[in-house]
Amino acid sequence: MRTSMVIRGGVAVVLLALAGFAGWVFSLPPAPAATEGPAVPPAERDAMLASLKPMDRDRPVVAVIGLNDATETTDYLVPTGILRRADIAEVVMLATGPGPVRLYPALRVEPDATIAAFDADHPGGADYVIVPAMSRDDDPVVLAWLQNQSRKGAMIIGICAGAKVVGAAGLLDGRRATTHWYYVGEMLERSPHIDYVADRRMVVDGIVATTTGITASMPMMLTLIEAIAGRAKAETVARDLGLETWGARHASDAFRLTRRFATTVLANSMAFWNRETHGIRIEPGIDEASLALVADAWSRTYRSGVFTVAASTATVVTANGVRVLPDRDATGRATDRAVSTFPDRGPADALDQTLHAIAGRYGAPTARVVAMQLEYPGFGEAD
Repeated sequence: MRTSMVIRGGVAVVLLALAGFAGWVFSLPPAPAATEGPAVPPAERDAMLASLKPMDRDRPVVAVIGLNDATETTDYLVPTGILRRADIAEVVMLATGPGPVRLYPALRVEPDATIAAFDADHPGGADYVIVPAMSRDDDPVVLAWLQNQSRKGAMIIGICAGAKVVGAAGLLDGRRATTHWYYVGEMLERSPHIDYVADRRMVVDGIVATTTGITASMPMMLTLIEAIAGRAKAETVARDLGLETWGARHASDAFRLTRRFATTVLANSMAFWNRETHGIRIEPGIDEASLALVADAWSRTYRSGVFTVAASTATVVTANGVRVLPDRDATGRATDRAVSTFPDRGPADALDQTLHAIAGRYGAPTARVVAMQLEYPGFGEAD
């Protein structure tokens, strides 16, 4: 009798919790209508390029910093890959300490140096510092290093939620900035003196720049290439990436927590018995930007995860010198399904193809959830 009462009580609690959750979900707004956002005046674009121009070096030094235990995959790899393929700067992947950088939601890579080694080799500091999203916004080593690089004159560029790290370092106080749509409120709560700018995929204010969500690393890097080496070079790299435009225009209202987003995430999360693991085959010369975008996307479905597989677990060097550590060798356990990085396409096309593949396997709502997390225009909530 007592046992049955406990069971009934437990069921009642679960039902009440679900009812409360359902109420919260239905209180969320519906999917917004599709929009491109307001145009960016030419004068604003010109001012952005002027602020990003290097000060005194023909070949500037770009440092991409990462936490060893958790740095966002695309934020860390895509800026590195794009800038290196442009070949207009010395690009150094850094870690706060020795050993590999574990990226989230997928991949592991070997950095080029620690921040201590970089400081020894570049006592005058970097010209640009790329700051990805990290598992912690308040790592004291990162914050102190960013403050020091800023004092030496580096332009600090926060990618996605990396803006929160830049804000925690005090470098956004009194300045205009943006970040990933999901973290705007959190960033402003922690750094209330930031002037948040909506409807811009990237914002430059003096010695700092910030972007919206994960895929904004592509237009941000193309804009930086244009500032350093001119429009023609940026156009060449953009064609290689599969991008026609890379402006700051953005529709912030298209990216928000909606009823459909929440219900899709809940439904996928509850189907834990049907979770899949996809393998990504990596070989020397693989495009690191495509690898990052594909791995990131398949890891954000709430239905699947990925791992990398190679001929051995030895380091695999990508097309632009990123050293990836495979998760398994080819003799390991078989995958549920191998996924492609679409090596015959540019990274932007590879992401588009991946989103269509996700829609084909898990449905269009799941593909939209992934695109929303990546803050990828054109594949968002609206049909």
